[in-house]
Amino acid sequence: MRPRITVVGSINMDLVFRTPRMPATGETLHGHDFHQIPGGKGANQAVAAARLGADVTFIAAIGDDGFGEFSRNCLQAEKINLDHLTTVKGVATGVAGILVTDSGDNSIVLAAGANASLSPSQIDAASQTISTAQVLICQLETPLETVTRAIQIAHAQGIKVILNPAPARALSDDLLKQVGYLIVNETEAAQLSGIAVTDQESAQQASQKLLQRGAGCVLLTMGGNGALITEQAGSQFIPAIQVEVVDTTAAGDTFVGAFAVGLASGMSILQASTEAQYAAALTVTKLGAQTSIPQLHEVRDFMASRSTFLKSN
Repeated sequence: MRPRITVVGSINMDLVFRTPRMPATGETLHGHDFHQIPGGKGANQAVAAARLGADVTFIAAIGDDGFGEFSRNCLQAEKINLDHLTTVKGVATGVAGILVTDSGDNSIVLAAGANASLSPSQIDAASQTISTAQVLICQLETPLETVTRAIQIAHAQGIKVILNPAPARALSDDLLKQVGYLIVNETEAAQLSGIAVTDQESAQQASQKLLQRGAGCVLLTMGGNGALITEQAGSQFIPAIQVEVVDTTAAGDTFVGAFAVGLASGMSILQASTEAQYAAALTVTKLGAQTSIPQLHEVRDFMASRSTFLKSN
């Protein structure tokens, strides 16, 4: 059977500008090109999980505009269940303005739009869907009270909870105690732990702090510097997969979606994280968010070509 994953999160239309570098304050900079690509952390993670083999239900909100209609069509094409996708009248769909440099770095500005309308009542209406999933995935591009309600429902039913606290904001210890798997990058780990992450040692210190605050397992992704898995029993480091970087957009989202699929499929945390690293590495070799997320066969072929992953099945 295919893994069952429910995602609560955001939908954005990404307006992507390729630039030679980041502009200085007040500077007008000529870009190389422009792309309009469906995105949003929630949607990206839902698409990643679907492409990597899961049955995905997505709880989200869009505006009654062209971006919303386009986003819905793209998600339907991925065979994602949209029974709990709400259209908010008179409100714009979320938008992200993204600058991507020639080196692959990016900067993002968000306008939440309909994402800010996703309410706890909509979560309650979807409680049966959350309760029958194997894994719940949440991020923080929708209201915190909505995310909190979804996590409460899943935790009460013994459903595995993955929280990707991005963009980072203050979170209570009570909420973290309901999170089985906290997936953070260096910036998010630093903001939530109060410990600057500059190397593997400080990454471990920050991860330990987050465990003390209540998270069951911390996965700290560090881009080209690999990823660190920290549990009460100890830590494991996963080296980065070396590839030619085109655009880092959605690499973290792909990691989250791939990890969720691995977890729901019965893989160990190390196995699921390793496969997620390969999926994320493939993502950075292409431009854009959902346009760069790989299919399962692409990830498996890539892993086989590197000959370092021990398959569990």
